[in-house]
Order: sequence, then structure tokens, then C-alpha cells
Amino acid sequence: MTDDTEEVQPEPSLERRTRRQFSSAEKQRLLEEHDALPKGEKTAWLREQGLYASQLANWRKTLKEQGTQGLEPSSGGRKAKDTRDRRIEQLEKEKAQLEHRAKVAEDLVELQKKVATLSEDLQNGESQ
Repeated sequence: MTDDTEEVQPEPSLERRTRRQFSSAEKQRLLEEHDALPKGEKTAWLREQGLYASQLANWRKTLKEQGTQGLEPSSGGRKAKDTRDRRIEQLEKEKAQLEHRAKVAEDLVELQKKVATLSEDLQNGESQ
């Protein structure tokens, strides 16, 4: 019989934090809010929002270069390979396998030559 009071409660401060993602509209709103503030209040506002000045600088740069489309959160992870890259990878793998088979075949031919020479030497030694 187990007691429910002995159950371990997770501590919220030790929980793994997830990275925040902002939509394009949120980023633009935050940039506008930041720009509207007087100079002395900007750092306090950044602390309240949990942001860094470098984030805002990157957002401004992206907005200027790519427009609002550039501010959309990008999907993380590995980019999917296109069919051409997959085909190249497959051909390189096949090439490596064929090179290995050719090397084994060459080694076998060399071994057969050595066996043939040894058997000839033995036959010549017995006939003398």
C-alpha cells in the first residue's frame, strides 16, 4: 500500500525551459514599443520582456532586408535533402561498394598467382 503524500513533486524552477518563439506581428509590435520608449526606459523594458538588445537589432536588420516574411519563425532541424542529393549519396555508396569488391577480386587474383608459382616450384623440385 503506497501513500500518496510520498509522491515526488517536480520543482518548477528546475523544469526545462523551452525557447520562446515570436510571430512576425509580435516582433513588429515589440520593435514599435521599444522605439516609442524614451532612452532611459529601454533597458528596463528589455529586462521586463526578457529580451536582449541584440535580438531587436537582428529583427530590425531582418525586417529591413527581407520584410515581414523574414520575421516569421523558421522551422528548426535538419533541412530535407532533395532528390538529386539523395541520388548522389546513393551513387557514392554504390561506388564505394564496387571499389571494395574490385580490390577483393584483385587480391584474389594475386593470391592465385602466388599459389600457381608455388605449385610450379614444388613440381619442379620433385622432378629433379
